[in-house]
Amino acid sequence: MSEEEQSGRSGAAAAPRRRADAVRNREQILAAAERLFAERDPGTVTMDAVAKAAGVGRATLYRSFPDPPSIAVALLDEHDRRIQQQLVYGPPPLGPGAPPAERLAAFYLAMLDLLRHHLPLALGAETGQARFETGAYGFWRVHVRTLLVDAGAPDPDALIDVVLAPLAPELYRFQRFERGLTHERIADSLTRLARSLTAG
Repeated sequence: MSEEEQSGRSGAAAAPRRRADAVRNREQILAAAERLFAERDPGTVTMDAVAKAAGVGRATLYRSFPDPPSIAVALLDEHDRRIQQQLVYGPPPLGPGAPPAERLAAFYLAMLDLLRHHLPLALGAETGQARFETGAYGFWRVHVRTLLVDAGAPDPDALIDVVLAPLAPELYRFQRFERGLTHERIADSLTRLARSLTAG
């Protein structure tokens, strides 16, 4: 076997190993970051803290993520994708086949459930202007607009972001932990809101 052939085989073997290492590092980073976001104020989580908790070097971390919010977005994306799949392919009322009022109420409940279980991630990824720049928010806008149009709501384009505003993670935190509202009371209020928004 020629030296070039040996080198080619060695390179081919090294590539899968590098990919496996990258996948393992990413999993370690995401798992460590999720623990940190849950244990402390998401705004105080630093890249140094994530690298140390994940047991990886700073260079390895920065190859995968530029900053802590991008890590939170990656974690939250997994949960967002599950809801997106249910909206498109799942059974009603969250999926197709139910009246707009029922689908909007089901959407509110699904998103509130996500906030209840993953609030630290949402606070780390979707606060302030960053909330409007995620791909998930764009998906939610399309879904809500479709429901508003189906319900005959006036000027749906001006209403979309108003409909989504109650799902801001800062608002959920304020209602739950500063105002002391139960999750169930918040859910009931948004169910009533969904019905009133689609009553026309």
